Amino acid sequence: MAERPSKCHPLVVFGSVNIDMVARLHTLPVPGETLHAQGAHLGLGGKGANQAVAVARLGAPVTLAGRMGDDMFAGFAADALRRFGVSDSHLFRAPAQMTGLAMICTDAAGENTIVVAGGANLAMDDTDVARLAACLTPDSIVLMQCEIPLPVLLAAARRAAALGATLILDPAPVPPGGLPDEAFRLATLMTPNETETERLTGIRPHDPDSARRAAHALHSRGLRQAIVKLGAQGVFFSDDTRQDDTRQNGPRQGFVRPFRVTAIDSVAAGDCFNGGLAVALARGQDLAAATRFAAACGALATTRKGASDAAPTLAEVESLLAAQPE
Repeated sequence: MAERPSKCHPLVVFGSVNIDMVARLHTLPVPGETLHAQGAHLGLGGKGANQAVAVARLGAPVTLAGRMGDDMFAGFAADALRRFGVSDSHLFRAPAQMTGLAMICTDAAGENTIVVAGGANLAMDDTDVARLAACLTPDSIVLMQCEIPLPVLLAAARRAAALGATLILDPAPVPPGGLPDEAFRLATLMTPNETETERLTGIRPHDPDSARRAAHALHSRGLRQAIVKLGAQGVFFSDDTRQDDTRQNGPRQGFVRPFRVTAIDSVAAGDCFNGGLAVALARGQDLAAATRFAAACGALATTRKGASDAAPTLAEVESLLAAQPE
């Protein structure tokens, strides 16, 4: 394990680190077929790493806590993280384990097949939770995702809640059995997309009204704040805490219209959205403003290929916000 610094940053990401192995083909292979790729590359991926890079690209210090294997891919991931401004000093290098791998084939029409070998990400346990807890304070904003074992996720969420930290939970991918009610009570905020919202609530959101109904269903399970992402249709947010206005009879809600961009790849849009959301909240923005800032981050991520490589800079986000005011 790499030596850990004595102090962590207020923005903390706890989650997966993968290496993406991407092959570009004219058509996807059928069973038994061998094809030559038109190109291939290795890149940094995993929702935890992607979100940490998204935060760093916006100029905010961030701590990434998680696990890698003790192999050549761990070195590749560590080098990539450092290039993006993310330290690997809180990533445990587990002996006899492989670093997570995502093997991706894409065709000329933009369709893809993805096989993920979770490796060290799926071996995370209570020792990783303890390393995370050492990073947290009541001022921390913690980003988590569901590419790690659910018991570990819940244990980490309990530690964050006990310390009074803010927890942004990206419920992706939704576990086969869904999420327990405890996850909704522990999270400060969840950010499901259309598919994830349907898995969690039974409602497929497609417009502000259906997103409002889905947010109500999420609140009914104990969630305080919900952001329902509608892809190219915009983003709906709902705050059921009402701490600053006891006269309000229902959740504070709003809708962020989609930004006009030329989208070519949506792979990391959700991760860049969440990274932007954490940065905006850390800088004191309210939920409405933070949601719009995050939506701009997600929109810009769709304008370039790749996962971590797609994360926008603060200057790019501010330029888009100024060019397309509310």
